[in-house]
Amino acid sequence: MMTRRRFLQWLLSLGAVGAVASAYAVVVEPLLRQRVTRYNVRLRRWPDDLPLTIAVITDLHACEPWMDVDRIHSIVDQTNGLGADLIVLLGDYVAGLRYYRTGEVHSDAWSKALAGLKAPLGVHAVLGNHDWWEDHAAQERGHGPTVARRALERAGIPVYENDAVRLTKSGRPFWLAGLGDQLAFWPSRRRHPKRRIGADELKATLGKVPDSDPVILLAHEPDIMPQVPERVALVLSGHTHGGQVRLFGWSPVVPSRYGNRYAYGHVREQCDLVVSGGLGCSIMPVRFGMPPEIVLVSITGARTAS
Repeated sequence: MMTRRRFLQWLLSLGAVGAVASAYAVVVEPLLRQRVTRYNVRLRRWPDDLPLTIAVITDLHACEPWMDVDRIHSIVDQTNGLGADLIVLLGDYVAGLRYYRTGEVHSDAWSKALAGLKAPLGVHAVLGNHDWWEDHAAQERGHGPTVARRALERAGIPVYENDAVRLTKSGRPFWLAGLGDQLAFWPSRRRHPKRRIGADELKATLGKVPDSDPVILLAHEPDIMPQVPERVALVLSGHTHGGQVRLFGWSPVVPSRYGNRYAYGHVREQCDLVVSGGLGCSIMPVRFGMPPEIVLVSITGARTAS
């Protein structure tokens, strides 16, 4: 039989464990365990003679103290040190901590820090849902440009919203296509019930790419995946943060209608998808089992010798 004293000791022990776990999830993992995650992906619809490396930065959620300007500068330096052929930014540059008061990092500050990114084939960006949601003027207008887009463009970083760009490496062409955000107008849906929730136009975006050319799609939310045609070689996404809490490869809460299907990592369906766990925190400043990450994707054709 458990005595009262033993029961109280058990409660105190449980409370101590909870306090340690909370401190780890709020301070240690979000701030001190940043990593580089590498994927070597052999794509079925990619030229065998076009090896390519892509560094992925997503979901910064700039705010103090978790993602201040100094930390963004360190992320820029670390990313540049990877020596990737190109760098892509997948959205959610602005803070998204709704239930915790944070210090503001102005768009001029985080965008100037990102201007330090350098790669031979350039730096390319799309927007995320919070870049739209936190821009109240854009919500009322029902269109951009958003504050985040203007800040990135002032910093010399092109932003693709349902647009595509042709790039070349060693004389071989390929395309980078950027999708508009799929949840852009979700906060204003009640005031404007006839307005589309998303700003995405997948068919129009891919319509700018010749059918025979290899193409990589940048899409902040991975939920577009079932609609992506086979002609796309690779989709790169963020948004989910890997659930922010991930235990044994499973996340209890994922901001996706597909649950854990596209929560994190490399997924192969009709085409390939890589979902980054991102760098910042959304809603609550908590990460557990899902450290912040910069992603490096190394691409080869499916018939390329190992």
